[in-house]
Amino acid sequence: MNEIKIFSPATVANVACGFDVLGFCLDNVGDDMIIRKTNKKGIHITKIEGYDLPYEAELNVAGVSALAMYAAIDVDFGFEIEIYKNIKPGSGIGSSAASAVGSVFGMNELLGKPFNKTQLTEFAIKGEALASKCEHADNLAPALFGGFTLVKSISPLQILEIPSPDDLYATIIHPQIEIKTSESRAILPKEVPLGHAIEQWANLGSLVHALHTSDYKLISNSLNDVVVEPHRSQLIPKFSLVKEAALIHGALGAGISGSGPSIFSLCKGLEAANKVREAMQNVYSKTDIAFDIHVSKINTNGVKII
Repeated sequence: MNEIKIFSPATVANVACGFDVLGFCLDNVGDDMIIRKTNKKGIHITKIEGYDLPYEAELNVAGVSALAMYAAIDVDFGFEIEIYKNIKPGSGIGSSAASAVGSVFGMNELLGKPFNKTQLTEFAIKGEALASKCEHADNLAPALFGGFTLVKSISPLQILEIPSPDDLYATIIHPQIEIKTSESRAILPKEVPLGHAIEQWANLGSLVHALHTSDYKLISNSLNDVVVEPHRSQLIPKFSLVKEAALIHGALGAGISGSGPSIFSLCKGLEAANKVREAMQNVYSKTDIAFDIHVSKINTNGVKII
């Protein structure tokens, strides 16, 4: 096999109480990428559609992760990468992670799968760091592993796969404004009051338990962020109104997706997710801000060949 086309999915990171460690994978939003072997050594980005991104491999997230992987192999050929970008950069649903994951996943398939998913995540982290100015895997891990994942540690990298209830859906609204991950990290305080820290890790532990046991009520009680959301929500127009509308119309919980501006909610069942979609849409329809809305089942497979 000399060429492969893949779908690299969008993801939601943090999931309210799991800042920088927890994330889940979306099912119907993502980038398409084509990876092919070429006689010319090195990594070459030959086509980008959707958004204006650099063609130089060392300046492109997909290129940087691919270069990290290429340095770890000994081959007499190179790779070409085509990127069909459907996830807007700065959207808060893992745009850079999808690029970083897609290139290394595709290369790995063409090489006969010499690397496991954890090793692929290590390569992809290098690309993600180009976008966010730090190494973290809360979007990368669910994109590669699928479902919910928890990053136990970065050094050494340890990723835990977490099961999710069969009837769990996500509704995501994406206001068409850009919030760069690096900027949204800069707004966060350097210290957290002990009481808030205790509440946060109690919520995270409860959420992980709730996902294992399909306890929807406990999921709802756990989706509360007292550390990050109070600060980042200031950057997102109508955040409080959107969250309130989602909860009133049946969402288990809602919060900021990654660094924003996207806002996620988790719902029990497709019917509830669609009601929340209407409620979120009603809030932003009264503004002059363009937006997209997605309803997605939790994607338990992650990046895939198409």
